[in-house]
Amino acid sequence: MLLALDFLAVDNGNGSASFPSRERSPPIMSANTGNSPGVNPPSLSGHAASDVAHLLHPYTNLKTHEQKGPLIITRGEGVRIWDESGKEYIEGMAGLWCVALGFGEERLVEAAARQMRQLPFYHGFAHKSHEPGIELAEKLISLMPVPMSKVLFCGSGSEANDTAMKLVWYYNNARGRHRKKKIIARIKGYHGVTVATASLTGLPNNHLDFDLPIAHIRHADCPHYWRAGKPGESEEDFATRLAESLDAQIRREGPDTVAAFIAEPIQGAGGVILPPRTYFEKIQRVLKQHDVLLIADEVICGFGRTGRMFGSETFGLAPDIVTVAKALSSAYLPIAATIVSEALYQSFVTESEKIGVFAHGYTYAGHPVCAAVALEALRLYEERNILAHVEAMSPLFLDGLRRFAAHPLVGEVRGAGLIAGVELVRDKAAKESFDPKIAAASVFANHAQERGLIVRPLGETVALCPPLVIGEADIAELLTRFGQALDDTLASLRQAGALA
Repeated sequence: MLLALDFLAVDNGNGSASFPSRERSPPIMSANTGNSPGVNPPSLSGHAASDVAHLLHPYTNLKTHEQKGPLIITRGEGVRIWDESGKEYIEGMAGLWCVALGFGEERLVEAAARQMRQLPFYHGFAHKSHEPGIELAEKLISLMPVPMSKVLFCGSGSEANDTAMKLVWYYNNARGRHRKKKIIARIKGYHGVTVATASLTGLPNNHLDFDLPIAHIRHADCPHYWRAGKPGESEEDFATRLAESLDAQIRREGPDTVAAFIAEPIQGAGGVILPPRTYFEKIQRVLKQHDVLLIADEVICGFGRTGRMFGSETFGLAPDIVTVAKALSSAYLPIAATIVSEALYQSFVTESEKIGVFAHGYTYAGHPVCAAVALEALRLYEERNILAHVEAMSPLFLDGLRRFAAHPLVGEVRGAGLIAGVELVRDKAAKESFDPKIAAASVFANHAQERGLIVRPLGETVALCPPLVIGEADIAELLTRFGQALDDTLASLRQAGALA
């Protein structure tokens, strides 16, 4: 049974806080497969055999992959993709939370081609620049949920958050606060996979046997009210308790040692966890009291996912640093950014003058082709009024999923805009999760794939995050396939003896 303890920080007795470790038992029903439990896979050949022979796949059970091989996708159009056999799927995850404008958007293709012909590469080192990078930075500053000053480009959300950490340390060194270096993330938060950002990520598998987390990283409580709220406790009271817990944690660490707090407006890869009412209002009050910076990780929520341009607007964050990626280019090319306030920038100016250089940057940061595609994506969001479209489609999507709340497997349906999580449970009344060895959400994902729907299992939660361009008919079909997969999963779990 999953306990509230799994969502609350543990005081280690030495002033630090961490989260409980998890056993590394393999699942009875293996994740990352395209076959139902007990079905032997066909022998691999062609591209599948070459894949197994040569590719190391991220976030994959590597032993299972050797046996099962990959699902090879060959083309995409709108919200749909096709595999090499010609089978069609609704991409219910927009790839990895990112293909906001859907597949096959010719304007993005043409933007890349034009820029490739004109200037296929240049950089921003040593006073150099190029027009797409300048224009994109200006546009991003104009879109920010709060006044911001400068944009520093990179290639991924992981790099953007890694950069944010470095900038926080640089900022405090510039101000002579050499002890103020700790960064507090949250249990079940996800901020990337570099050495630094995997340390911020509050998921045990990102730490196990990678010798993480590194020093200066702490984790606060996960704000999952449905799981961690006490009997009779309102959302507002739960938010108050978590803010008080954060305040106590900062005091234990020493406010002069805590530099920043990083948060996704909605925790994505941790299970699509929404903040309880008044949470960020109360958390920010604590941060201001202790002079702790707020980093808003908008990698998933940014550019319309929640129905506002940024999740910070939806949930009332006023950050000092914002990180963006994914939908910035609708994932057509890799580009990300770390965006900072004027106060931080002025400290960087002072410190770089003292040292002689601002010694940070990436070869491909603000790559002109990537920047040109991102600019065109931002134009499309505005021209097609994507925010209004998300607002119109969100009730169809979320209310449709909530209709499954009475299903025997469904514990909670949660979401905002066009992002949702459906948590599967063994016992609805007790909120009892399945044994992790059962991997119930992965069983669901396998059945969904068989039904022509791509979702992502996250622990015991099934995540959905379709392209923002999805329409009424595709939402209806997505929900039909989801319901079929839910019934298939119920039958499989009963057959396996995982349910009474």
